[in-house]
Amino acid sequence: MGSSYRLFVCFLLWGSLELCNPQPVWHDESQHLMPSKPPAVMVECQEDQLVVTVSKDLFGTGKLIRPADLTLGPDNCEPLVSMDTDTVVRFEVGLHACGNSVQVTDDALVYSTFLFHNPRPVGNLSILRTNRAEVPIECRYPRSGNVSSWAILPTWVPFRTTMFSEEKLVFSLRLMEENWSAEKTTPTFQLGDRAHLQAQVHTGSHVPLRVFVDHCVATLTPDWSTSPYHTIVDFHGCLVDGLTDASSAFKTPRPRPETLQFTVDVFHFANDSRNTIYITCHLKVTPVDRVPDQISKACSFSKSSNRWSPVEGPVDICRCCNKGRCGVSGRSRRLTHLEGQSVPRSRRHVTEEADVTVGPLIFLGKTSDHGVEGSTSSRPSVMLGLGLATVVSLTLATIVLGFTGRRRAASHPVCPASASQ
Repeated sequence: MGSSYRLFVCFLLWGSLELCNPQPVWHDESQHLMPSKPPAVMVECQEDQLVVTVSKDLFGTGKLIRPADLTLGPDNCEPLVSMDTDTVVRFEVGLHACGNSVQVTDDALVYSTFLFHNPRPVGNLSILRTNRAEVPIECRYPRSGNVSSWAILPTWVPFRTTMFSEEKLVFSLRLMEENWSAEKTTPTFQLGDRAHLQAQVHTGSHVPLRVFVDHCVATLTPDWSTSPYHTIVDFHGCLVDGLTDASSAFKTPRPRPETLQFTVDVFHFANDSRNTIYITCHLKVTPVDRVPDQISKACSFSKSSNRWSPVEGPVDICRCCNKGRCGVSGRSRRLTHLEGQSVPRSRRHVTEEADVTVGPLIFLGKTSDHGVEGSTSSRPSVMLGLGLATVVSLTLATIVLGFTGRRRAASHPVCPASASQ
């Protein structure tokens, strides 16, 4: 696909967020823009593969990492041994290899993966001197224009091919700003925030269609079949995440039939220290003139009324959400996917159904951190209170003992001895 493109790469060091690319500075003599320090991770997005070059001084501390501790993507692809040097480690993988995920936006094809550093003890030692790290990686390719260096042949398109192209559907799932006006510029959140998600289908010249979110699951990696996982939407459009202490819900009314918006209260997995999650949703469409039913619906749970309500259609189509049995099978989309064969990536975005992933969602803090902070800061106040109580108790004890001693002296007077005559 032509020349490589710049990418956004950020470090995620288990709770802290740093940019891999340093700030550029101007060189006084040549007046050329020069980086002050080479980046720790560099990515080259080539025509059919991505090349990742990692500095062995990954953390900038002078402590070199081992190439065996680096992997790429959910499939844990290993670096090239032949390209390993004294200073860098190199990966060369295909765009669809190593479990890379692909997302189609209005103007780009976005391939996402991550670089993972998982240090292991050397020899018989049981200590580590470097941290685990996860570096999200993106390659963006424009969808418009000729991105090939060769001429386009043939210059005509057969009629059958034209019709097939016009009937293709492109599904997308995007993070939006709070007012839904634009796509969110950064995927960072604080725990307690809401993620605003927008599912959409680009119909082209197709008949008018209505999009539905059939099933959604959150995982720690782009691979939705891994564990742990948290189900957000289930049973063909029931937003079950809203049944808990969350306020997750579909937005009513829709802005357009081909767009469906919903909010999810952000969270993290309790038994994992990583603060990133990926959300994968199974999207599907129906003709816009078809009345929503138990198989094609968008239902939210209201705690105030203690009932389910649809975005559109008859109210009774959401009753099956209480029992968890909607449609013929009444089984979770996740279970159905795991039992069947996965849809090839090359076809996921051109059919009437698609699995689309958004992420990583990055959390900059956890509520438990604030709790620890509060308990630590209140400790000096508690100790001061105990000290004051001890001083008051000792003072009262001294006064009581003094008063008791005086009373005893008054009740037993000492008589002077009489002189003998």
